[in-house]
Amino acid sequence: MTKVPCESQTSDRNLAAQIRSARSADTAFFPAIERSAGLAFREIPELAWIAYGDDLPPDFHWPLVEAGTCWTAAGCDDRPIGFLSAQIFSGDLHIWELSVRLDRQRLGIGRCLLRAAIHEGRLRNLASVTLTTFRDVPWNAPFYAMHGFLELGGSELDPRLLARLQDEAKRDFPRDQRCAMRLPLQVGDEQ
Repeated sequence: MTKVPCESQTSDRNLAAQIRSARSADTAFFPAIERSAGLAFREIPELAWIAYGDDLPPDFHWPLVEAGTCWTAAGCDDRPIGFLSAQIFSGDLHIWELSVRLDRQRLGIGRCLLRAAIHEGRLRNLASVTLTTFRDVPWNAPFYAMHGFLELGGSELDPRLLARLQDEAKRDFPRDQRCAMRLPLQVGDEQ
């Protein structure tokens, strides 16, 4: 099992988290974590509907757990409080979801989950880590940009990412507010 140290921004041991490879049993907690994380969108009136939207079902994550591209942030009782699910596509690790329970946000747990995924991408000699996200939501694109992700536009968008953005638009995500991002993975360029 992969364990990644997580330097949380708290000295309270009860708020600390350990990042580890996700287990199948963890996925039962993921929808509730995603719902809790989504409540942060209530702060943005035009996106508040996301707080009450659909979550990815546990069975979506099972193949990703099996592939070793899903990580859990576990509290001191080993109960999941956050997760990152990703999938490999043609040499890229694509992040489907990164969620941390609302009451555990802004402690560095999301950053630790992201670092675990980036580390795994490098171990597997992948070209990059990709994702789609909201361009102007502080805990979305600006968060990823702080970690070296670059927004892709025009001809930089490959067919897979373009199709993902189009699918999101069909599900009522405002296309003008969404973007695709990419972090190139280069050996020796640890974040």
